[in-house]
Amino acid sequence: MLRKIARAMVPTRFRPSGYLEHLVCSRTGGQVYSGPFAGMSWISATLDCAHVHIPKLLGSYEREVSPYIEKACALNFSLIVIVGAAEGYYAVGMALRNPNARVIAFEMQPKERSALAETVEFNGVEQRVEIRGKCEPEDLKQALAGAPRSLVICDAEGYESLLLDPARVSSLGEAFILAELHEFVKRGITDKIRKRFELTHKITHIWQKEGTIGDFPFQTFYTRCLRKRYLRWAVSESRPERMSWFWMEPMSAVSGQ
Repeated sequence: MLRKIARAMVPTRFRPSGYLEHLVCSRTGGQVYSGPFAGMSWISATLDCAHVHIPKLLGSYEREVSPYIEKACALNFSLIVIVGAAEGYYAVGMALRNPNARVIAFEMQPKERSALAETVEFNGVEQRVEIRGKCEPEDLKQALAGAPRSLVICDAEGYESLLLDPARVSSLGEAFILAELHEFVKRGITDKIRKRFELTHKITHIWQKEGTIGDFPFQTFYTRCLRKRYLRWAVSESRPERMSWFWMEPMSAVSGQ
C-alpha cells in the first residue's frame, strides 16, 4: 500500500520508465536518433512523450534488418508496399529514404491508422504515401499490379501465411520481400513461406539479437544510479519470443546483378 501511495505521489516523468522516455525525447528532439531512418520526425514537440517506444526513437528498433533496409534503399524501387504499417515507422522512413518511390501503407487498426496519417503529415510525405485499411490477397495483388520494380515489407502478425503466397498473388514472384515471421502465432509458418519462395527467390534468414544496456546512448547522473533492469527495459522490444525475418530477392534480379 505504501509503495502504491508513494508511486502516486511521484510525477510520471520522475519515475524510472517515465524519466527514460522523457530523456530520450529531449535528447533526440523527437527525431529518430540513428539507424536507416535517422532524422525522421517521430514525436511532435507539442505531444506528450509519455509511453514513447524508445527503440524506435533511438533508431535501434529491429536493427537486425537495417543492412537489408539499406540494400533496399539502394535498389531504387518505384513502389514500396508496407503491410501492417502501424504508426508509420517503415512507411514514412522508406518514403523519406526513397523520394522517387510511391508508398502504399496498409493498416487495419483505426487507432494505428490515425497515428500513421499524423506521422505521414508531420514528415511532409502525404503526396507519396497512400494509406489503406486491411490487406487481403486481392488487395496486395491490386497494389502490386503494373509496378516494374517493387518491395513488400510485411509485418502482419501471422497473416503473412495467407498474404505471402505466389499462388494467390502471382506478382510476388518478382517482388523483393522483407517479412517478419510470427512463429508464436502460427507454428510452422517459417517453413511454409520458405517452401513457397525457395524456387523463385534467394532467401536470407535473419534472427533477432537482444539489446543491451550499451545500446542506450544517453548518460546522466540518474541513469547511472538506476537499476540496470530499467535500461534493459528501455532498449527492449518486448517480444514474446525470439523473432526472425526473411529477406527475399527474386532470382531474376540476383542473376542480373
